[in-house]
Amino acid sequence: MPLPLEPDAPRDFDFIIGDWRVRHRRLQSRLNGCTEWVEFDGLSSTVRTLGGFGNLEDNLLQFPEGAFRAIAVRAYCSATGTWSIWWLDGRNPTTLDVPVVGRFSDGIGIFLADDVLDGRPIKVRFTWTAKPGHPPRWEQAFSADAGASWETNWTMAFTPA
Repeated sequence: MPLPLEPDAPRDFDFIIGDWRVRHRRLQSRLNGCTEWVEFDGLSSTVRTLGGFGNLEDNLLQFPEGAFRAIAVRAYCSATGTWSIWWLDGRNPTTLDVPVVGRFSDGIGIFLADDVLDGRPIKVRFTWTAKPGHPPRWEQAFSADAGASWETNWTMAFTPA
């Protein structure tokens, strides 16, 4: 039974609430000039939490080498007007990824974080596209040069389940 939403809860992520089929496209390796993409299917289901000030996305990713589960946890900070997004991979269930933080403008959400990949500092960018009348789209990009250039390395296209 869903709990009631707060009347002043943000509506930014309403587009992703529900059940989805997901078409994933992911670079085979990252930040090394790789141009080989791997495509696979998945499922996603998102519910509101925190009275609408958060949501939880449950994912089944069907990689060619085997399926695994993961969740995205999103929370809105009224004081800053930003969302934080954490990722928890079921293959390593003791560690949350560094949160990306950002906001939406005109149906595009940009979320950024500083992280480390293979021992080197990188920037991470999530881009959510949520235009009315179009299915949601997500992409992840990394930068090894402090954001001067970006390599998109993962995309997700959503269709209603």
